[in-house]
Amino acid sequence: MLRLAAPLAVAELGWMTMGIADTIMAGPLGPAAVGAGSLGNMVYYPVVVSGIGLLLGMDTLVARSFGARDPHECRRTLIAGAWLGLLLAGPLMLGVWACIPLLYTAGANPRVMVHAAPYIIALLSSIPAMVMFTALRRYLQAVDIVKPVTFALISANVINLAGDWLLMYGHWGAPAMGLAGSGWSTSIARLYMAAVLLATMLWHERRTGNLLFHLSWRPEFPRIRRLFSLGLPAAGQIAFEGAIFGVVTVVVAKLDEVSLAAHSIAMQVISTSFMVPLGISSAAAVRVGQALGRKDREGMARAGWTALLLSGLFMGAFGVLLLAAPGWVVRLFIRDSAVVASGALLLRIAAFFELFDGFQVVATGALRGLGDTRTPMLVHLAGYWGIGMPVACVLCFSYGWGAPGIWVGLCLAIILIGLALLAVWRKRSSV
Repeated sequence: MLRLAAPLAVAELGWMTMGIADTIMAGPLGPAAVGAGSLGNMVYYPVVVSGIGLLLGMDTLVARSFGARDPHECRRTLIAGAWLGLLLAGPLMLGVWACIPLLYTAGANPRVMVHAAPYIIALLSSIPAMVMFTALRRYLQAVDIVKPVTFALISANVINLAGDWLLMYGHWGAPAMGLAGSGWSTSIARLYMAAVLLATMLWHERRTGNLLFHLSWRPEFPRIRRLFSLGLPAAGQIAFEGAIFGVVTVVVAKLDEVSLAAHSIAMQVISTSFMVPLGISSAAAVRVGQALGRKDREGMARAGWTALLLSGLFMGAFGVLLLAAPGWVVRLFIRDSAVVASGALLLRIAAFFELFDGFQVVATGALRGLGDTRTPMLVHLAGYWGIGMPVACVLCFSYGWGAPGIWVGLCLAIILIGLALLAVWRKRSSV
C-alpha cells in the first residue's frame, strides 16, 4: 500500500502546492485578490472535477482487469476513457464560463470580482489538458505506474511558479496581468502535465509490444456506458461535495474581505492536508480492485483497512497541528493581523474534522474499488446538504456567528459522513 500510496500522496500534494503558490504569489495584490483566487477556484473545481469524476470508474475497471492479468481489457478501458474525456471537455468549458454571470447575480463583492472574472476565463483553456491528464493518470496508476504521475505534478510546480512570477507582475518584459496571469500560468503547467503522461504512456507501450495500437480505437459504446454508469455517482458525489464548498465561499464573499481572505486561506490549508488521504484513497481503489480481480477477498479487506490506518495516522497528526498552532499556519500565507486572527479560529474548528475527512475519502476509494460509487454519493448528499448546510446557515445568519458558524456546520457534516462511510466499508469488507 505504501509503495502505491506514497507517490500518489506526494503527487496530490504537488497538485495542491500549485494552488498554494498561486495564493502566496497573489498576497502582494491584497486581500481582494487572495479572496478572488479562492472564489475562482471554488467555481472552477466543482464543475471541472465533478465532470472528470466520470472517469473515476477507470479505477475499478482497469484495476480489476490488471488483477485478472488481462492487458487487452485494461487498454480497452483506456480507449473508452479517452473518448469519454473528449466528449466532456466542451461542456465543462461552457459550464465554468457560465458561472461568471452567476457570481455577479449572487452578489459577490465587486472588488473581488474585478480579479475573479479574468482569472476564471484564463483557467478555461486548462480544461482539455486536465481531462486528458485524468484519463492517462487513472490508467497508469491502476497498472502500478505511479512515479511519472508524481514527477509530472512536482515539476509542473516549477513551471507554474515561474509563470506566476512572469505573468502576474510583468517581469522580463511580460505583461503584468495580475491574478489573470496566475490563471494562464496554471493552464500552461497543466498542458505540460498531460504531455508528460502521454510520453509515459507511449514509452510503456513501446516496452510492452505496442498492444494499445493493435486494438481498435473506434468508440465501444457499451464500454463507454459502463464507464459512465460507474463514474456518474462518483461525479455526483464530487459535485455535491465541491458545490457545498463553492456555495459557502460565495456566502462568505458577501460578508467582508477579511472573512473571505481568512476562509480562503483556511480552505487552502485543509485542502492541502486532504491531498494525502486523497492519494491514499486512489491507492485503496486500485488495491481493492486488483484484489477482486484476483478473487482475493481477504486481500481486498486488508487493502482497505490498511489505507484507512495510514489516513488516520496522518490526518490525526495534522489535526493536532491545527489545534496547537493555527496562527502560525495562517502567517505562512499572509501577515494581516485581522486575517490571521480570523483564519486561526477557522483552523481550530477544522482540527476537529480532519480525522473524519480522511476516513470519508479513503472509504470512498475503497468502496469504488468494489464498484460501489452510489453509496458514497448518497452519504455525501445527505451529510452536506441535508445536515451541514442548514446548520451552517442558521449559525452564520440567525445566530450571527459569521464564517465560524459556516465552518461548524461543515465540521458536523464531515464527522457524520466519515463515520457513516466507515460503517459501510466495515460491513462490505467482512470476509
